[in-house]
Amino acid sequence: MMNTYDNKPDDLQGGSDNKPRRPTQAAALRYDGKLAPQITAKGEDLVAEEIIAIAKEAGIYIHQDANLSNFLQKLEIGEEIPKELYLLIAELIAFVYMLDGKFPERWDNMHKRIMQEV
Repeated sequence: MMNTYDNKPDDLQGGSDNKPRRPTQAAALRYDGKLAPQITAKGEDLVAEEIIAIAKEAGIYIHQDANLSNFLQKLEIGEEIPKELYLLIAELIAFVYMLDGKFPERWDNMHKRIMQEV
């Protein structure tokens, strides 16, 4: 799963106030079902665009959320996401499974278990 924030000029149509655009950011997560999801790649601008291109080519779901992307940029590659993000990331993973017509293993009571950990 990927998380990106992309504020390209198209996003600013209608305004000529010359605001500086935010950099394109991307963070990739890996989840093996055993440990917490980990950051596998992250970057801004050209690196982010390459991460996004690789993800698109591989058919990996790309989620766009500026706040989440900013937070994930602060983590190190290989680092697990903090417990505060478990529920959000679990919901995104479950959503991707459902888009593919699947349900995650151990789906039953997932929210209850996550809330107990947090």
